[in-house]
Amino acid sequence: MRRGRRRNAESSNQAPPSTGRHQGWTQPYQPLTGTDVQLIIDTALKLVATSGVIFEPGSEADDLLREAGCDVQADGLVLIPEAVSRRALDTVAKQTTLWDRNGENPLTIDTDHTRFMPGMTCIAVYDEATQEPRASTRDDLARITRLADGLPNIDAVCTMVKNVPNSTLHGEVDEFICMMENTSKPLEWLCEYPVSLAGVIEIASTLRGSAEALRERPYFLHLVTPLPVNFAHIHSDQIIMAARAGIPVGVGTLPIGGASSPITLAGCVTHALMTDIAAMVLGQLAAEGSFCVGCSDVYFMEPATGAIGSFSQTSMADMAICQVRRELGIPPLTGTGGCSVARRFNQDAVWELSSNMMQMFYNRPATCDYLGSLDQGLTFSEHALVLCDDLAGLLKKMWEGLRVSPEQIGTELIQELGPRGQFLAEPHTVDNCRAQVWDSRFLGANFPLSNNDLPDEDLLQRLDQDVKERALQPPPPGLDPAVRAKAQAVLKGFEGLIPDDF
Repeated sequence: MRRGRRRNAESSNQAPPSTGRHQGWTQPYQPLTGTDVQLIIDTALKLVATSGVIFEPGSEADDLLREAGCDVQADGLVLIPEAVSRRALDTVAKQTTLWDRNGENPLTIDTDHTRFMPGMTCIAVYDEATQEPRASTRDDLARITRLADGLPNIDAVCTMVKNVPNSTLHGEVDEFICMMENTSKPLEWLCEYPVSLAGVIEIASTLRGSAEALRERPYFLHLVTPLPVNFAHIHSDQIIMAARAGIPVGVGTLPIGGASSPITLAGCVTHALMTDIAAMVLGQLAAEGSFCVGCSDVYFMEPATGAIGSFSQTSMADMAICQVRRELGIPPLTGTGGCSVARRFNQDAVWELSSNMMQMFYNRPATCDYLGSLDQGLTFSEHALVLCDDLAGLLKKMWEGLRVSPEQIGTELIQELGPRGQFLAEPHTVDNCRAQVWDSRFLGANFPLSNNDLPDEDLLQRLDQDVKERALQPPPPGLDPAVRAKAQAVLKGFEGLIPDDF
């Protein structure tokens, strides 16, 4: 009788798709008390108003800040009243949506999801043949972009490696075009100069059909990277331009505790938040209601070597600043998972990648966009990327949480079978046996064991085979000829130009 009864609707349905949603069933780990969080926020607001922030003088930012009531001094020091900062925190958009190259498959960036991306801006690739890094090229960016396009847990693609031989204005714009050509996924992009951003907005507007269509369905998230509490012209101009064009923008510095910021966790987090607040003020003055959020990462000097490291400090600080941003309702566009200080993709890298990716389960960043980078962000590894993609699948599966109901518990089944029963052949087992299993490509059920037929290969061999097989897959459909022509026309305008020409 039991085997013939109709399956309950809940048990017959598979678990919800692994979208990266982590709010509701599972909760983030919060290392700070509510009082701690408020002290960090209040202190950062006070310091922005009293210690101030540098905005390189002579740009439109001067007038916007001055008209808002800020004290703009001749040497570039700007004191931002607390009321101005709090208004910006109130009016800044708390979420945004990216759309793929075809204007489809919306991807929400908010406090409820974590989005995984490879990156970013490494200047070398790890060559498995020579076992050494080498300067990255456009061909490397194209190849790795195609790899990322086919990885199931990569949500968007950012500038993973630079075209080092063409490190010019022309090269910046061409990197965007290269990613457009080799993935249909939405993009995350950053550049050095505002004129490059203007060119890319022109290309993306053609892709969408108009500037207004791009505003309605943004194609890329733009990143601006000032120094700690110090904005050059090129940074403030990009913030203003992106906000007014409706391009979602994240502004973040990379403070190094003990060098450019206080060595303590609380000090470095607060100092990073000062940069974020100043950026959001400028973004809201340029276009109130725009998605222009602070996204500074928090790193620390390793006292023994002077290099960026200190895993315990960085991990805890990343967790803390994510909590602070969630308190403000701002998506934490920071996540240190997926990168390693190891020079090569070896057992050191696997340990660190596994550790900091797992930590993202507790941090809940909105974006995790360093996947695949080694050697403190200098070198990119395709093997590291495919491992991180697999680990992202683990996180997405765990974020589904667990459902509790009489059917999920199997209350009726336990009663019917009694204490001597076994559950192997029951429909309840068949219906639910894979609902919460991580379908890893390399680990778990794909470990080579003595009782399965898998080749006795180590993890690196399994990853290497996956990378090689994916390299043989066809690329995504090509760009529309009109979009390609526009991109090449814009690119031609940058040939031979240097920043001083603008």
